[in-house]
Amino acid sequence: MGLKVLVVDDDMINRMLLKTLLKKNSHVSDIVEAENGSDALDKMKKDPGINLILLDIMMPIVDGIEFLKIFRADMSNAHIPVIVLSTDDTKKTEVFDNGANDFIRKPVKEEELFSKMEQWSQ
Repeated sequence: MGLKVLVVDDDMINRMLLKTLLKKNSHVSDIVEAENGSDALDKMKKDPGINLILLDIMMPIVDGIEFLKIFRADMSNAHIPVIVLSTDDTKKTEVFDNGANDFIRKPVKEEELFSKMEQWSQ
């Protein structure tokens, strides 16, 4: 079964880099992009097949923390792992408090990303 990954980042270059990385991973069957937390929540509603989220924190409209609060408030999302990608280590505690499953420091390294994706998609 392939992974359908939602990439949430307001920076188009970051999304492109992540897509390039994800395309190298044989477990990934589909990649959905969102520009901010609000966009991501809409995509989640429209596409129940998404089974892993890669989430940036610093975004306009709805940031990563707000997204997590709203997303985790809905119990039907409890099984979907969220891996936060950020340059800001100071946010680590806050993202875990709000339901993130894991944290990867940017710039994202392929090996680290793939091992965490595998860990959470079991």
